[in-house]
Amino acid sequence: MAVPLSPKMRDVCDGAERGHVAAQLLLGQALLDGVLIERDQAQALAWFTIAARAGHAPAMNMLGRCLERGWGCTADPANAATWYRAASITGDNWARYNLANMLMRGRGVPRQQHEAWRLFLAAAQDGHAKSMNLVARFLDEGWCVPQDRVAALSWYRRSAEAGDYRGQHNLATLLAEAGQVPDALAWWTRALPDATQDILQAMRETLALLPGGEAADLHRRVTERLLPLGQHPAGEKETIRTDRRRKSG
Repeated sequence: MAVPLSPKMRDVCDGAERGHVAAQLLLGQALLDGVLIERDQAQALAWFTIAARAGHAPAMNMLGRCLERGWGCTADPANAATWYRAASITGDNWARYNLANMLMRGRGVPRQQHEAWRLFLAAAQDGHAKSMNLVARFLDEGWCVPQDRVAALSWYRRSAEAGDYRGQHNLATLLAEAGQVPDALAWWTRALPDATQDILQAMRETLALLPGGEAADLHRRVTERLLPLGQHPAGEKETIRTDRRRKSG
């Protein structure tokens, strides 16, 4: 059953039909997510393509996302990277971040860590919270740059303060390792509402090792978040890793 269009969505559709690229992007996103309109990934892809070919950088990025993930099309990582690169040249930070992730992992493109670092750093310096977290990871682990834990901590903090839950988790992990448990618990608490399953699992493992009632209470809350995802606490202490790879990129 079709979703009745609100006046606002009718205006977006009209604007897209008249060739306004901002409206085309909005319509594509609404179709992709099924928000205020019936979900149709193929139509979302079509509108992103129209706006991208008109030179709209955010649409180029979203076209890249569709091609990378196979939303409304057969996945085509190489073509996705082409569109990410075109958008990143214009200064689009999401495109920089998405292309850098592909280059960092060698996913669909040759692995190029130095180029990934350059893109993450450019986006981070422009205020992109998720890129700040990845800049911190590179510095923390010494990935193709000299290891610098002090600078890593600073970038984790900037990412955390900008609202990225991975940055919040990674900052909390470093703080806990430094014995600053109350501050670590505060950042894990802030990360909890948005954290994905991998972050929740890492949080639970670390919290199980920390003393005190506040850590135990947060451990319980994290476990409650994991239960609907099919994750159970049995045996968790035996699987805790003792290295520093609990951080997330």
